[in-house]
Amino acid sequence: MTATEPLSAPARTAVDVTIGVHAELLSSQLQALSDALFPPTSRKMLRRFTSGEVARLIGVSDSTLRKLSLANEGPAPEISGNGRRLYSLSQINELRHLLAGSMRGRDTLALLPHRREGEHLQVLAVTNFKGGSGKTTTSAHLAQYLALHGYRVLAIDLDPQASLSALMGVMPELDVKANDTLYAAIRYDGENRSLREIVRSTHFDGLDLVPGNLELMEFEHDTPRALAAGTQGADGIFYTRIARALDDVADRYDVVVLDCPPHLGFLTLSGLCAATAMVITVHPQMLDIASMSQFLLMTHDLLTVVRGVGASLDYDFVRYLITRYEPQDGPQTKVVALLRNLFGDHVLTNPMVKSAAVSDAGLTKQTLYEVGRENLTRSTYDRAMESLDAVNGEIERLIAAAWGRGA
Repeated sequence: MTATEPLSAPARTAVDVTIGVHAELLSSQLQALSDALFPPTSRKMLRRFTSGEVARLIGVSDSTLRKLSLANEGPAPEISGNGRRLYSLSQINELRHLLAGSMRGRDTLALLPHRREGEHLQVLAVTNFKGGSGKTTTSAHLAQYLALHGYRVLAIDLDPQASLSALMGVMPELDVKANDTLYAAIRYDGENRSLREIVRSTHFDGLDLVPGNLELMEFEHDTPRALAAGTQGADGIFYTRIARALDDVADRYDVVVLDCPPHLGFLTLSGLCAATAMVITVHPQMLDIASMSQFLLMTHDLLTVVRGVGASLDYDFVRYLITRYEPQDGPQTKVVALLRNLFGDHVLTNPMVKSAAVSDAGLTKQTLYEVGRENLTRSTYDRAMESLDAVNGEIERLIAAAWGRGA
């Protein structure tokens, strides 16, 4: 090539082709990793709990459990090699019923916290406009905490990315077929299914799941067409459809946890209109706070319009949850102080502290409640679990207060 010859332009590739190649590469690699960790024939299983853990969960002494075991009353625990008694979650719930039946008229709410007549279904929307705020991690741990403490829980994955489903052991690409997501219960055509047909059990006794996948995006595409054509069907306008779907299963559950998408589309709005409470996850960085400010402004404008046409938006509570908090980080501490000064009691007292234990568990698509203490650095595990239980316990008390059970 001479100095006077022009340089040839580099070859250009259509962006959809490039993205398609990358998507296939990443999907196949993730599938290979998933097959290595969870072979296709495997099924996610929950670990067993020591008698000490069971005693804390139920609120009785370890000696009470020992007496029941020696008297052959209740479920027979598995005996480990070192003589420890180990119980499955279904056995823990069996113990709850057994002990509640022997209380002879005393209040059994501490053992069986199921909602009573007159107590409405709690629907908690966990949401934020910005990804990376810990929304799905919060949803999964909250749903599992409530199930561990005896509530009947339904987790609904509203996010087309379906991270919550994956954490629950359901692979959105493989395990969720067409019309197997919430979309099947809220679609506008004649392919509707009852939510009862879509709900599936999980490896947590007392916790069911409505999985998600990319099919949920169809609701975002269908709704504008249905609004324009005036053909919303018997299940009503878009913002009532999730609430109507929940009516089919409301008698089965105490709490529903909605993991909302990180954007304000029709799915999120319908979820917020079905909710009775909202938890907004906040990462205490100024960029995230600025993003949340836009989220709040947009949410206000959209919900005002929806309420103006008849939607009921009376919430039991709205709370901000500080996530991935590093107490030793000076700027984060200042941001948290700012939020508490602005929003007061609307900010949960307990933050979710950033922890390597949560990250390490996530590497194998597990939560901290699934990973035994012996599998992580114990001091790290204990600090993370203390923070996690404090956050979820605070939300549990808000639920109880909404039912009129007091603080």
